[in-house]
Amino acid sequence: MIRNMQSALKPHRVPRYKNVTDQKADGATYTPNQLAKFVASQIVSQLASVLPVTPLRVLDPAIGEGALLVSLLNQLRSRGIEDLDVYGFETDEAALRTATDHLGCLFPCARLHFSKESFLDFVDRVANRDSLFGFDPSVEYDLVIANPPYVRTQVLGAGVAQSLARQYGLTGRVDLYYAFMLAMLSVLSEDGTAGIIVSNRFMTTKSGASVRKAVLDSFQVRHVWDLGDTKLFDAAVLPAVLLLQQKKNGRCQTPAFTSIYEVHDSPTAQAKDPIDALKHTGAVAVQDGRCFRIQHGKLNLEAHNGDIWRVATDTSDTWLASVKAHTWRTFGDIGSIRVGIKTCGDKIFIRSDWDSLPENQQPELLRPLTTHHVARRFKPDYQQRSSRVVYPHIVVNGQRQAADLNLYPRTKAYFEAYRQVLSERTYVTAGGRQWYEIWVPQDPDAWAYPKLVFRDISELPTFWIDQEGTVVNGDCYWLTPRSKEQQDLLWLALAVSNSTFIEAFYDRSFNNKLYAGRRRFMTQYVERFPLPKPTSHLARALIALSKRIYQLTPSLEASALEQKLDRMVWRAFGLSSIKKSLR
Repeated sequence: MIRNMQSALKPHRVPRYKNVTDQKADGATYTPNQLAKFVASQIVSQLASVLPVTPLRVLDPAIGEGALLVSLLNQLRSRGIEDLDVYGFETDEAALRTATDHLGCLFPCARLHFSKESFLDFVDRVANRDSLFGFDPSVEYDLVIANPPYVRTQVLGAGVAQSLARQYGLTGRVDLYYAFMLAMLSVLSEDGTAGIIVSNRFMTTKSGASVRKAVLDSFQVRHVWDLGDTKLFDAAVLPAVLLLQQKKNGRCQTPAFTSIYEVHDSPTAQAKDPIDALKHTGAVAVQDGRCFRIQHGKLNLEAHNGDIWRVATDTSDTWLASVKAHTWRTFGDIGSIRVGIKTCGDKIFIRSDWDSLPENQQPELLRPLTTHHVARRFKPDYQQRSSRVVYPHIVVNGQRQAADLNLYPRTKAYFEAYRQVLSERTYVTAGGRQWYEIWVPQDPDAWAYPKLVFRDISELPTFWIDQEGTVVNGDCYWLTPRSKEQQDLLWLALAVSNSTFIEAFYDRSFNNKLYAGRRRFMTQYVERFPLPKPTSHLARALIALSKRIYQLTPSLEASALEQKLDRMVWRAFGLSSIKKSLR
């Protein structure tokens, strides 16, 4: 997840990321000792009660300075196991030298086989070309402990990302640790166990679906720990731990799943730290003053069909079954949910000081812009709307195209003043487009219609209706119905999306929270939000009340009506708001 990225990949960094720190570009953030000890103890717990056949072959594919191996070898020594062949790969020469000296001093009986080489290069060299999971037994390992590099597509560069995608059968936005996960599992011996620290994003993102499927198809997942917003790392990464073994006889037990996220509840237990808190269930206070909710359950059964990985309990499954029974359609059935525009040149396209330009210099193609600054439930805060965008896209015969700047002389003059900067976006022109186009412009005609708009990242769901034909910026998502006859569905969706019910639905279905309890509201989640049957009595009342709240916002009366609407949403799905807690 977060360790020294192979130096061979560094030349592929794209220019947009040339100013990122070396640590970010290389994925270098080392594993905290308490987490290393936890992962090592879980791996060793899977060894048979009798001593295993030795020597054991141990692997860390990205050893850094060796913290994970130190923890694992300490755990093995506590069980009297010191006949070890220890293998590791590392491309940072200084880190490799430190690991070799330290481990050699601490574990003189272990035989160290460390290589200054990329683990992925090694796997590519020894793999059976007919099968990723076919190797000579001499390159298989009994125990694997790893915190693989966490480096996203943008930093890898398109060429490296595409190469990894082809080699490992990955789709979407490839992360380096996806390839590491599949590569290290491919060299796990028949009786082997792997403990892997990853970003918990892989459990919920579309790009992680191929990795999730490969793991479930080929290996037995013993336990998943979603460590959420525990802040175990200095970096802004939410970690998870996977405990895996080889699948035998085609049958597997349902994997255990534990999640821990910060809450503001009254604790029912005390613990030293978040790792220690994992022994408990419910709200647990730790010594630094934080409180976490710990849930223990199973991996949701739908995960085998490519669904997201989440904790499933009897309570949550019963709750979701009630929702499903009262669901008519989902938000995705109303229309396509899209992210707002991406200009890749915001300072040029988007400004709040257009009026400071002389009137004869203001572009003709200026349009009002919606950003997260206007975010407010039900009705946007128009007083916060100050930015406009110069939007050089039109629709001709049903097809989007760049506007002819000769027809808009002030817009042409404005863009010409920034031609050099805009032309440096070579990825725009490489696609056969004009140098002044917006990178992701979306459908120009769709802006004119009423639309449901919402913030990408927010602690609480914040959805509103835009009726002013604004362009939506890339910090928000938006939804328009497929036909004018379906516009009432927007108002129904508005009611559902701003309820405490949808918070509970989100947490039970996805539980993908960031730091400080913030949630990600993006297409793959929102498109699955449920809708009650629109012709039902409650749904018709929700539509009318949603419109009324919009008209009255902001006011005390609107706030009072929101509480009434919230209770009605719960009833529409056969539930009582009293039962919304995840406890």
